[in-house]
Amino acid sequence: MKKLVLVSGLLLIAPLAFSQYKWDFGGHLGATNCLGEIGGKEKTRRDFILDLKLSQTRSAIGGFARYKIHPDILIRGSVGWYRISGADKFSTNPGRVGRNLSFRNDIIEASVTGQYVFYDIADLGRTYRYRNDFKAYVFTGAAGAYHNPKAEYNGSWVALQPLHTEGQGIVEGAPKPYSRFIFVVPAGAGFFFTLQKKYRIGWEFNWRTTFTDYLDDVSTVYADPNLLESDEARDLANRNDELVYADNPDLPDPQNYYPHIEGGVMKYPKRGDPKHNDSYLSTTINASVLIKGKSKFGKHKYKSFFGKQYKGRTIRAKF
Repeated sequence: MKKLVLVSGLLLIAPLAFSQYKWDFGGHLGATNCLGEIGGKEKTRRDFILDLKLSQTRSAIGGFARYKIHPDILIRGSVGWYRISGADKFSTNPGRVGRNLSFRNDIIEASVTGQYVFYDIADLGRTYRYRNDFKAYVFTGAAGAYHNPKAEYNGSWVALQPLHTEGQGIVEGAPKPYSRFIFVVPAGAGFFFTLQKKYRIGWEFNWRTTFTDYLDDVSTVYADPNLLESDEARDLANRNDELVYADNPDLPDPQNYYPHIEGGVMKYPKRGDPKHNDSYLSTTINASVLIKGKSKFGKHKYKSFFGKQYKGRTIRAKF
């Protein structure tokens, strides 16, 4: 019985003694874009990347800490700044060009994601020194973000949310004012190389699904300008009158962008698409410094794209 207790105790303690709990700390730098109502291409709306305008690509920067809880599972906490923008004047859709809206939004995001390594090479070059490796992963998680859409007006960038450009909260039947704080679901894929057991450098694609349709301040219909609270709000809610129609004969009738009476009934033309929330993405280069763990004696798996595994016993410092 004593031997059984001793063996059982050793079996329980061994995983703790040899477990690898390692950190790396670093940052990311890259580019961002978004999918919303403003801008886009020739059609009214297309999902995922089909409606993105590369000319509206902007910058991303941030930092992260990553923690390995299993050879194939890592947890990462990140903070970042992501700028997105859009302008109808760059669209090839006449209806959007006639709407003539534009925006810029600086998003501050904090996230926690789980990364699953689906492919790895533990000994690049098969040097048998295990100093360099490669890992490819997929991830998802949760994030909170602060956003503040703005438009350029008389030489300055003006915050749009306080203006209630669609009558939010001030016009009967209009939506409630939207929050500047939003919940985000990030998901994507990436890879990284570990070099000399000290440094990591990699690439990542991250698509954020949001629960707001107001990253660009556009969602529903044009509000009655007489009910908006200021001239600034009226000017930024509808910018169709800034266009010179003599130079744009193919644009739709200006009446399409103004509330008007039709058949004795007030009509509020479509300004956005409330059926689909906005989203944004980033593609970044990541670099970090590794905090090395203890050596581990165990089995190592070589994974391949074909699902085969080759096992061998090794004594090495895993990273």
